[in-house]
Amino acid sequence: MRTRSLLALAGTAAALALTAAGPASADGSAVLTTGSVGGTAAAVGDTLTAPLASGTSATFYSSATGTSGVKCTASQFTAKVTGNPAAPGTATESVTAHTFDSSTCSSNVTGVLGVNGITINNLPYSATITSDGTLTVSPPSGSAIQATVQLRTLLGSVTCIYQAPGLTGKADNADSSITFTNQQFTKTSGSSLCFANGYFTAKYAPVTDGGARVYVN
Repeated sequence: MRTRSLLALAGTAAALALTAAGPASADGSAVLTTGSVGGTAAAVGDTLTAPLASGTSATFYSSATGTSGVKCTASQFTAKVTGNPAAPGTATESVTAHTFDSSTCSSNVTGVLGVNGITINNLPYSATITSDGTLTVSPPSGSAIQATVQLRTLLGSVTCIYQAPGLTGKADNADSSITFTNQQFTKTSGSSLCFANGYFTAKYAPVTDGGARVYVN
């Protein structure tokens, strides 16, 4: 089954969603450009999308150093540009979707037979991307970044809900990517089969705007 949200694993995410960038800055250009560093400014209202980088997986593991949890090989984020000032500076976005294809997800947790779905809740999220490539994803006021994970077990379907106050990612102009590494979520509800903490890691690339790669300046 395909789930709809979106993340920030942005992105999520997330993600969890979001833009591509690197530390190199081209003064005089916009923070977000298409085609090249210092290229055409991404317009306010443009939609940015990115799938998982080829050959990679989005993982939601029970510890920052472990390999027990959930893994998916298909995920995508979508974000809308809401502000794109001159570089150096900070661009803003609205993360409107972050999806995981549950048919590509698996789990190696004892007692879990499969993954029925992963949904990112409380969208849209706000995001900022600075000229040094730092991406910050924040939930609406009074809420949290939330992932609902539905597991198929010997005892039937189990729903695990995880929350995080925010996500931080890093953009890289080399491949127009956004990477989230060990972003910690805490379980807020679910059975004992739901691990207490979830650490989200994923690389999304390339981030594109109408098919053109996006760069951060």
